[in-house]
Amino acid sequence: MSVVKKLASDTALYGLSSIVGRFLNWLLVAVHTRVFDQPKLLADNNQLYVWVILLNILYTYGMETAFFRYAKKENRQEYFNLILSYIILTSIVFSLIIFFFATPIINWMGFPGKERLIVWFAIILATDAIAAIAFVKLRAENRAKRFVFIRMTNIFINIGLNAFYLMFCKYIHEGLFLESWKPFANYFYNPAIGPDYIVWANFIASLITILLLWREFIDFRFSFDFQKFKPVLIYAYPLLIMGLAGAVNQTADRLMFIKILPEGFYKGLTSDDAFSIYANVYKLSIFMLLVVQAYRYAADPFFFSKAEDKNSPSMLALATKWFTIACVLIWVGVSINIDLISLILGKNYRSGIVVVPILLLANLFIGVYQNISMWFKLSDKTYFGTYFTIIGMVITVILNIVLIPIWGYVGCAVTFAISSFIMMILCYYYGQKHYPIPYEVSSVTKYLIVAAIFIIISWQIKIESLVFSIPFHILLTILFILGIVVSERTSLGIRLGGSKAQRHKGTE
Repeated sequence: MSVVKKLASDTALYGLSSIVGRFLNWLLVAVHTRVFDQPKLLADNNQLYVWVILLNILYTYGMETAFFRYAKKENRQEYFNLILSYIILTSIVFSLIIFFFATPIINWMGFPGKERLIVWFAIILATDAIAAIAFVKLRAENRAKRFVFIRMTNIFINIGLNAFYLMFCKYIHEGLFLESWKPFANYFYNPAIGPDYIVWANFIASLITILLLWREFIDFRFSFDFQKFKPVLIYAYPLLIMGLAGAVNQTADRLMFIKILPEGFYKGLTSDDAFSIYANVYKLSIFMLLVVQAYRYAADPFFFSKAEDKNSPSMLALATKWFTIACVLIWVGVSINIDLISLILGKNYRSGIVVVPILLLANLFIGVYQNISMWFKLSDKTYFGTYFTIIGMVITVILNIVLIPIWGYVGCAVTFAISSFIMMILCYYYGQKHYPIPYEVSSVTKYLIVAAIFIIISWQIKIESLVFSIPFHILLTILFILGIVVSERTSLGIRLGGSKAQRHKGTE
């Protein structure tokens, strides 16, 4: 358990910025869905951010993982210079292309006149890609405190600007309070821009993040040694394809939704309205992503550093078990208490909460997949990841085409869950052939089945009054947690029952 505790400690530290940040950003959903109570007003933002998920993969093209693979302690600065040089070069090229084609891009998306959003995103993508390599260097050097500080600063700037523009200035402009401050508010706030301030806040936060990382760039020198970079690129390009296919797997539903959903599918809602509802409800599955991302920040450098350790497979198996248990607890906790959690959304967005348990399960499968995918990263067989994610992508596209016209956004969620499950199973099956790891499959499967039963029971028992439903659902959650504690009492070092002498003997 000492290995798990060390990994959990690192995960908690790295995850602080991710968990707190994503939670605070999640709270912004409450602001956005109330300030812009008509779902269609957020449609352009939601669509653009879906594309950003894909483009972020393209801009970093697997170099984050490649850095851990090639940058050892003795040559870390050398590979930092090399990788960052190519990231800067390609980021400038990609962003210039986006910049010059801003008008055709925004017109194709159906939001003419909003070229400024494309320009802002072109700069955001470039600065975030450059910052990503600096953050990887911080992780490799175990400088978690600085990593967390800069991440948290970025988050608070983003949230602060959202609050400043969309609440403080907007409400003064509308005469809700501080009427004497109206000239000040009008200087900063233009109601015609509205939701665009969400992207503007992100833009400013990204620029400030680069400035905060200045120390990491002091010793940087441009290096374009392609002979040295070639093996890094060969290692990374399957990760790029895998990342793009994985991103398509996670975003295809929202990219295809408006085009495929039959008009009038949801009574009284346009396709833009339905898309915006789904996109904002999707954010309620963020709790699972918190654990997945925080764990990945700690796990990548940890397991690469332990690659030569003969106990590495057993360490990975144990870590996977507890990672999955943590994800199952989140699946149960959020799904059962969705009546309380959904209050974060504006009323006009809550009709889509039925998809949240399915989305959480899908992200659980993705988390387990990413965890067990360490086998092909450690064995330099990254091309397997490409195969798995392309298969998942094909399944996603086909099932979305079939299920969206039948089930709407429920079809999107089911598709995501199915494709994620198949990817996870394929990764496990081939991993056991090429890099056997003693996973506790039966134990994890048991928890998943029991969790599903608890969630189904909670959704079948309808309690209209929140006064009664919230305590009931919290009780169910506590019972499930206690069940896991009892089941894992030996691993956790908990002894139940027995004589005082026996308990004393057990501690010796």
